Amino acid sequence: MESNKYSISRYMITGVFTVIPILVTWVIFQFLFNLLSQIGTPAIKILADIFPSLADWITNPWFLSIIGVLFTLVVLYLLGLIATFVIGKRIIEAFDYLINKLPVVKVIYGSIKKLVVTLQQKPTEAQRVVLIEFPSPAMKTVGLVTQVFTDHDTGEKLAAVYVPTTPNPTSGYLEIIPLDKLISTNWSLDEAMTFIMSGGAVAPDKINYSKSAKS
Repeated sequence: MESNKYSISRYMITGVFTVIPILVTWVIFQFLFNLLSQIGTPAIKILADIFPSLADWITNPWFLSIIGVLFTLVVLYLLGLIATFVIGKRIIEAFDYLINKLPVVKVIYGSIKKLVVTLQQKPTEAQRVVLIEFPSPAMKTVGLVTQVFTDHDTGEKLAAVYVPTTPNPTSGYLEIIPLDKLISTNWSLDEAMTFIMSGGAVAPDKINYSKSAKS
């Protein structure tokens, strides 16, 4: 009887660990799918108005979502391609100029763009991927250094560290920490994001947990 109870609990635990990556993958996929389909579906609805004979088929919810995602991915690819050319860069600059004329939108757009640009650039005074004591001194988490500045009163170097959450790294926390309290790692940004999104399941073999990596 005890053996049967042990087998049942063991299989239950095995089942839980089997379904967790599937659920996490589905949640991320569903989030991206809904986001992309919402962006692309207005264009599909315009097509339905242009071709009324195909409206019932085109406006089917699943067809609409799938085509919306594909349409959005194509648009993103074309935008990325155009952005590499001089004329594309000028169009983006003109778009930035217009956005900066909108009082509220310019703050949100400007902040996000600066974060993206910052993460793409190589940091100067600190490694990009670090470990910090969070949420308590007995625990550490992966953070991304976005800015280094100086304490006005003491002259101490401080770092703004963005702490992404698992499995959705687009939400997280912002911490201001003395530079000498950071533990620098030799992880790349891609390695850190993979580590965060996989819940720690996918990671390099080694990490600098106690002492900073040598630059």
